[in-house]
Amino acid sequence: MTSLPVAAVLPELLTALDSAPQVLLSAPTGAGKSTWLPLQFLTHKGISGRIILLEPRRLAARNVAQRLAELLGEAPGETVGYRMRAQSCVGPTTRLEVVTEGVLTRMIQRDPELSGVGLVILDEFHERSLQADLALALLLDVQQGLRDDLKLLVMSATLDNDRLQQCLPDAPAIVSEGRAFPVERRYQPLAAQLRFDEAVAVACAELLRKEPGSLLLFLPGVGEILRVQEQLSTRVGSDTLLCPLYGALSLNEQRKAILLAPDGMRKVVLATNIAETSLTIEGIRLVVDCAQERVARFDARTGLTRLITQRISQASMTQRAGRAGRLEPGICLHLLAKEQAERAAAQGDAEMLHSDLSGLLMELLQWGCRDPAQLTWLDLPPAVNLQAAKRLLHMLGALDGEQLSAMGQKMAALGNDPRLAAMLASASTPDEAATAAKLAAILEEPPRMGNTDLGGGVFPTSPRLAAAQPATSQTSACP
Repeated sequence: MTSLPVAAVLPELLTALDSAPQVLLSAPTGAGKSTWLPLQFLTHKGISGRIILLEPRRLAARNVAQRLAELLGEAPGETVGYRMRAQSCVGPTTRLEVVTEGVLTRMIQRDPELSGVGLVILDEFHERSLQADLALALLLDVQQGLRDDLKLLVMSATLDNDRLQQCLPDAPAIVSEGRAFPVERRYQPLAAQLRFDEAVAVACAELLRKEPGSLLLFLPGVGEILRVQEQLSTRVGSDTLLCPLYGALSLNEQRKAILLAPDGMRKVVLATNIAETSLTIEGIRLVVDCAQERVARFDARTGLTRLITQRISQASMTQRAGRAGRLEPGICLHLLAKEQAERAAAQGDAEMLHSDLSGLLMELLQWGCRDPAQLTWLDLPPAVNLQAAKRLLHMLGALDGEQLSAMGQKMAALGNDPRLAAMLASASTPDEAATAAKLAAILEEPPRMGNTDLGGGVFPTSPRLAAAQPATSQTSACP
């Protein structure tokens, strides 16, 4: 394991952590920064107490914890554990906890000093999720006001840390160059006369016929994964396993997609953009990139969040292509014209700039921060979105002037989306509480490809509970 690229910078990294409160680490996917490096901190004398490792997604958190535990010859819940919503696997001897974003925010809110924690690691920070930006702001505030001994390591798969260095000018920036084989990048627009799922399956099957090795296919969402899987099932040989990869799958199914294919077999892993950086998928030599992703876009005028399908950035295309060069020279087929790829945005936008900020505002008010500008942000929350968030919290009864009301405090303690939190907090009988909890669970984790229509008078008719219904719609706007 010491041959991993990140091992070469370990001495420099430990020295930096000993001398600075914040450290930046750039290391590409596969360098070992998630699945090897955290274990090295357990034996370092300069880090006392527990270590918290933030992973943006639950699928990645579970698998990273599993891998770290395996390297110690243990099961998760011993030295290494994990926490995520509705699932916890930690024990009395756990020193390294892999947690998801919402869980880290709850931990900070409930114990602002993070008692017993010596190091917090923010992994895959280049994804710039809303919760990761909030976690960084809160952790920096903790360091400045409560815990000058708390260490913070921000890890990114990108080699461009300019924004972070502007935000944290005194933080040492360490770069692990990684190790990769050359990747031939090809461009091929989808056949216009075919449906999207059929055209993607045809392109994948053609590449599999011409080239050996396992293939990783990037798709925008679960619906596309299931439809393309069905199309591929009649187009590949019996020696090819079709392995979907998304969060709702069982751990066994996820491991099947991540681990090497059995001897004499190869696999096609159908995944969303989670496979760009958060997971190491073994045995991949071929990548097919549909060049699309599904993202949320908030409209402050209407208060609605839409899920749209859009073209990915050039940085994401490069990241996806790099997956083909982990083990040997590989091939990446981008399913669009080269001219279209060159016109794509250089980098993706931070989630902060296009999100409903009602949950963020409620967290800040619970933290005691009425003005977001008091905290350190890479991108300051947009004023227009904050005003929309304030209007919604007033409508839900969460605000008393400029601070949280008693209802707002109750909502904030739940850690849900404010609309769902209002519904849960307003339940006054056991039956109402059970109904609200069931509705919240369904709305937060809808059954895949199922009927989630909750109409027909399911929601109570009081204005507050009516307002608690999530205002979301789905549209497709792929250029």
